[in-house]
Amino acid sequence: MTTVKLFIIFISLLLICTLAYSHNNNLGLYEIVEVFDGDTIAVNMAGKIEKVRLIGVDTPETKDPRKPVQCYGPEASLYSHAILDHAKIKLISDPLSTNRDRYDRLLRYVYLKDGTLYNQKLLESGNARAYTGFPFSKSDLFIKTAKISEQNQVGLWGSCKTA
Repeated sequence: MTTVKLFIIFISLLLICTLAYSHNNNLGLYEIVEVFDGDTIAVNMAGKIEKVRLIGVDTPETKDPRKPVQCYGPEASLYSHAILDHAKIKLISDPLSTNRDRYDRLLRYVYLKDGTLYNQKLLESGNARAYTGFPFSKSDLFIKTAKISEQNQVGLWGSCKTA
């Protein structure tokens, strides 16, 4: 084979590999179709819309008709909307948690496309409290992260009297 033919074959293979990688890089990612509040979203899973409750975090309420809007609720909701609206995310279950909660929502960790654990990001930014009412494998990490935010008076910790 001539050098030109080998070069064309090499470039063709390189192009095929690049296209395959970029296609596979989106495997396992789900598009968020709705952000309800800071800790509940809806995603499109192969044409089926599923509600997802983020494991281990609790943001102040903004949507519960039985409760008034809580301190820092609007800010936490805006924070989640800014980051999550129409984002593509990875959902990971927890081996210590159930698959669904009593409202039939999937219970998941949410990873952003860049690999950031969004559940923890909510705690770091002071937009959520650690929710430890049920066992989950990252509870120690989440408690520690929330404590640091509280000590630094970040987000709700610096804005609400009884955070």
